[in-house]
Amino acid sequence: MAVAALEKTITLALSVRDRHKSASWYNEMLGFSLLYHADEAGWSELQTLTEGVTLGLGEQTEPVPGNMVPVFGVSDIVTARSALEAAGLRFDGPTETIEGMVSTATFYDPDENALMLAQDLTSAQ
Repeated sequence: MAVAALEKTITLALSVRDRHKSASWYNEMLGFSLLYHADEAGWSELQTLTEGVTLGLGEQTEPVPGNMVPVFGVSDIVTARSALEAAGLRFDGPTETIEGMVSTATFYDPDENALMLAQDLTSAQ
């Protein structure tokens, strides 16, 4: 049995210079549909053509190509994080919350690849 209970969703997060232009590009070139722009958070999200898989665009002044972070959906980030920490996983700082939107926590695999947990808070409103 897995240490943390993941949902059947994943967000692939990319760093981009201009989320709005990138969202248009992914729509025009690959047919991804815009879910939302969260300008106050510097984040946009698109639905890919694969069920349960979204593409997140995080705006950065100088994005680093190839720096993709898989974001795994969880229903309870506190429980999932506690279980993974108890199993010895290293997290990068505290869980971050954007009220009414999402809570996220970044952790690392044995090769120092960044991974993230995310709890959707939009349905809790």
